[in-house]
Formats: sequence, C-alpha cells, structure tokens
Amino acid sequence: MLQNDFKEVVSNIKDEIKNSQTKTMLEANKNLIMLYFRLGKIISEKNEYGQNFIKNISTELKLEFPYMKGFSERNLNYMKLFYDEYKNDEEMLQLVTNLPWGHNLLLIEKFKSKEIRELYAKATLEYGWSRSVLLHQIDSQYHLRIGKSANNFAITLPSPNSDLVNNIVKDPYIFDFITLKEDYKEKTLENAMIEKIRDVLLELGNGFSFVGNQYKISVGDEDYFIDLLFYHLKLRCYVVVELKANSFKPEYVGKMNFYLNAVNDILKGEFDNPSIGLILCKDKDKLTAQYSLNGVDQPIGVSSYEISKYLPEDLTKELPTEDDINLHIDIDD
Repeated sequence: MLQNDFKEVVSNIKDEIKNSQTKTMLEANKNLIMLYFRLGKIISEKNEYGQNFIKNISTELKLEFPYMKGFSERNLNYMKLFYDEYKNDEEMLQLVTNLPWGHNLLLIEKFKSKEIRELYAKATLEYGWSRSVLLHQIDSQYHLRIGKSANNFAITLPSPNSDLVNNIVKDPYIFDFITLKEDYKEKTLENAMIEKIRDVLLELGNGFSFVGNQYKISVGDEDYFIDLLFYHLKLRCYVVVELKANSFKPEYVGKMNFYLNAVNDILKGEFDNPSIGLILCKDKDKLTAQYSLNGVDQPIGVSSYEISKYLPEDLTKELPTEDDINLHIDIDD
C-alpha cells in the first residue's frame, strides 16, 4: 500500500513538473512572437533608410547577440511582414501569438485570407499540429473539406454536438499514403488502412482511437462484422466506419443504421453519447446521399475518399512521423 502511495506521489510530482515545463514553453513562445512583432513595427516604421537598412540591422544584432537565433536579414523581413499583417487586427494577433514562428510564416505565405488562417491556427492549437503536419493539411485543402460531408447531424444530434461532429467529418478524405491497383476490393482497402493506421488516424483527426477492424457484433443468431470501429475521445462515442470500393448507393444507409442500433445497444456505455456512422465511398452524388439520409434517426455522414493509385511505393507521399504530431516551437535562423 505504501509503495502504491509513493508511486502516486511521484507521478503527481512528475505531472506538475511537465505541466510547468509546458506552460513555460508556451509563455516563452508567446514572448518571442511578440518580440518579433515589436521589432517588425520598428523596421516597418523606419524603413525609409534605404535598401541596406534591414541588412545593417541584422549585422548589428548578430554582433550584439551572437548566441541568439532569428536575426538573419530574411527573418527580419518576415518580422516586418508579420507586423504589417496583424498591426490592425488585435484579435488575430492574440491568436497567432500562441503559434510557433514557423507556423505563422507558413500561414502568411499560403493564405491571404485571415479567415482561413484563423481556421488553421485554431485547428493547430486544438490538435497540436507540427509544422510538417500543418503543411500536409494545407496541401490537402483541409479548409475546403471540413464539414462538407452529406449528413443528417443537424437533425439527429443536439446542438452544439451537431456542429462539433459536422466540423470533424471531412469530404473527401485523403488517403494518399495508400497505393492500390485499379480493381481493388473493399477488403484490400481495409487491410491497407490497418497497415497504415497511424496515418489513417491523422487524416481522421484528433480524438479518434482505433478499436478494431472486422469488429464482430452478434444480433440474434447472426454475427455481423463492422469494417472499422473507432471511439472518439472528445465526442465520447463510438464511430462506425463502413468502406465501399464503389460509388454510394442508398442501401448503404440502411446497413449503417442497423450497425448503429446494434452498437448503441451492445457496446454503448451509460456515459457514452449515441454512436455516429461514417460511410466512405469511392465517390458519391451528394443529392442522392442526402435523400437517402432523410428520415433516418441515427447520425450518419457520407463522404468520398481519395487514394494514390497506380503509383510505385517509392513515389507515394510520406506523412510525418509520430514525433512530428506533437506541437513544437520553431525559430528560424
């Protein structure tokens, strides 16, 4: 008993230290971004001194602070750009000061729209995207895919859960780390996804936990097998995923409705929310999918997916490692 108490005390101390370290890093990052903003302000307001002005400042700062990074001529120009972008937008400035410098530069480079930058900034903070993961999400046009599935969430889920679920489900899903032949079967796709489950979870989004594939549920005297079963930690519910190697058909909704009823009856716990279904098809007609969902009382989304077909393995896109998923502070030279 004493040994268990000691372990708990040590665990609590370790948690306190880690929490303090995280807070210190976040505060240090915010201070750094605001320093860059203030330096950008000085440079922007005194830029009439000629074309060598920023170059000369860089030289002086490097001599005065030889052990500090970030004072290259290029980075000073970025500071000026950063200030010019956010000098009249206090709300956005408060948001982006929570992002590492490299993330900020990436968003400024990729998007002129502050609304789109805001979407990516908030997602980065919520999901802990590293810069490489953020770049992948930008390249796969995350902002055009999120909340675009055909679904009945607004009718079948209470607010604000309906909005939350809608903003988690994408269309299409980009599984560009999977390479299959033209005539692949659903089982082949499923196996490929299981082999790349880390990448699948990254594309599905933060909060998804993999439960199993071909997950058996018994109803009456029959056994049924769910293609992929997940649990969403934030939504606190099971997510049933059915894979289709062809275009959407209305009858897929009936099968998903059956699975959700069974999962809710057999697996859902007292404190779990109602399960959600996601039908992933090779392609779909959105109107047909929406008509098929009308009148169904279980929350179901229908999305398409894209994979890298006909490509040799060495040409398929590589997603970041697990370590890249963790948020970190980037400081450019």
